[in-house]
Amino acid sequence: MILPEDRDSAINKADSGASLKKPFRNEYRIRRPDGTVRYIRARAAPFRTSTGQNRMIGANWDVTEDVLLRQELAAAKDLAETRNRELEEVHARIRHNALHDYLTGLPNRRYLEEFLERETALGAKDRRPLSVLHIDLNRFKQINDTLGHEAGDVLLKEATKVLRSLVRGNDFVARIGGDEFAFVSRSMGTPRRLAALADRIIRELSKPVPYHSHFIRIGASIGIAIAEGENIDGKQLLLNADIALYRAKSRGRNRHEFFSPETQDAIIRTKRLSDELLHALEHQEFIPFYQPQFFADDLRLAGMETLVRWKHPERGIITPESFLSVATDLDVVSSIDAFVLERALSDMAQWEKDGLKIDRISVNVSARRLDDPQLIRKLKSLKIKPGRVSFELLESIFLDDHDQSTADTLAALRSLGIQIEIDDFGTGHASIISLMKINPHILKIDRALVRTLPESSEQRRLVASIVEIGKSLDIKVLAEGVETRDHIRILQDVGCDILQGYGLARPMPAESIPDFIREKRWMV
Repeated sequence: MILPEDRDSAINKADSGASLKKPFRNEYRIRRPDGTVRYIRARAAPFRTSTGQNRMIGANWDVTEDVLLRQELAAAKDLAETRNRELEEVHARIRHNALHDYLTGLPNRRYLEEFLERETALGAKDRRPLSVLHIDLNRFKQINDTLGHEAGDVLLKEATKVLRSLVRGNDFVARIGGDEFAFVSRSMGTPRRLAALADRIIRELSKPVPYHSHFIRIGASIGIAIAEGENIDGKQLLLNADIALYRAKSRGRNRHEFFSPETQDAIIRTKRLSDELLHALEHQEFIPFYQPQFFADDLRLAGMETLVRWKHPERGIITPESFLSVATDLDVVSSIDAFVLERALSDMAQWEKDGLKIDRISVNVSARRLDDPQLIRKLKSLKIKPGRVSFELLESIFLDDHDQSTADTLAALRSLGIQIEIDDFGTGHASIISLMKINPHILKIDRALVRTLPESSEQRRLVASIVEIGKSLDIKVLAEGVETRDHIRILQDVGCDILQGYGLARPMPAESIPDFIREKRWMV
């Protein structure tokens, strides 16, 4: 009845026990007459009979239920162990994904914070300096916007390759934002070595990167912070590197700066202003003020210059000189310009409903906005009436170095009926040839040339020459900074076309314009 595959083993164990006269154990399977298979367990031991004969005495019993239970338990254990391994692998993948950037494979900000926490604990024991380099890729947003996210991904992977190639020992590299990386080191604690590392990173990241049929370039700005001693705060160290990065970007980019406590307060104030500016843009806290302009011959109203003001919820009305440089660094000047233009057009429509006709408003336009490929499309959607709006362009930016793209944009603006003004004329480096190329409608003489007109004959001759140049090119001339009646008289004498300044009218909110015009307060 023993199954063939168990027969030899079972018989050999029994024969061996009998021949050696030793106890033995045996297990085997049998097939019963009804075809079922049962598990049999045997125990046997030698003994000698009273007549001196050697015999074996033992028992065989059915242990099928025990064996099957044991097999089920073993199978269940194997299944549980397999599932545990699978769960551990899934957990490991989830943790890896939670701590790593999907694109570059680098640790992310969360992993960086955990790493810094561990490293600061180690630093308290061995007193080694801990250094953080906060790296920001230059021009990344511009490339992403113009060439697409695929190009941006190529640059991020290239930056990852560069940073990984510079890792030594226990150095740690993480991607902590869209185009931001962190390089943490304990092996280079001296400022000289860290500066050399930062310069090398900038140099490597400034090399051209092939993309399809051409090359693209970026670069990097880097903030560096160092800490040592028993009480290193990893989060503060990262914040210090971020502050140093902000300083590097504000000083011209493609450079590195070290964190220093002496400049921390100023940088933090600037960063706070940056956050408030972005909040102000999102919540439409920028409003237009208007400074009336007047024809010089009879002081009739000629138009309005639109001036941006920030209506701060706590500090009240803030003028551009307090926030323009930060707005430029944030690259939001174009957005502010666009918002102010829309508000100004809305105010013009309201004035007309109130029975007031304002012939023209002028608005400032930044260089970056002229580079916007969507500018003309956006302006068409505003349905601006021809001749009612002028764009003011800074002389120092647009006259001598404008390219064909700028020229095409200016031509498109004219086709929409938008006039061109050159602001602050006389303070830049414009040539007559470039002035003829742009052919603006209005030249605005900078207030610095107007201020000393009553006292300086040289200034009067200079302003008169500018007026003559304007007349010869069929360009109207507007004088800013008109403060006194002497200014008005002198500018009338030299033939200036339009006047603007505190002596006639100060900038005011839209709601003050109707009464100002109806009452002709500038004539008082």
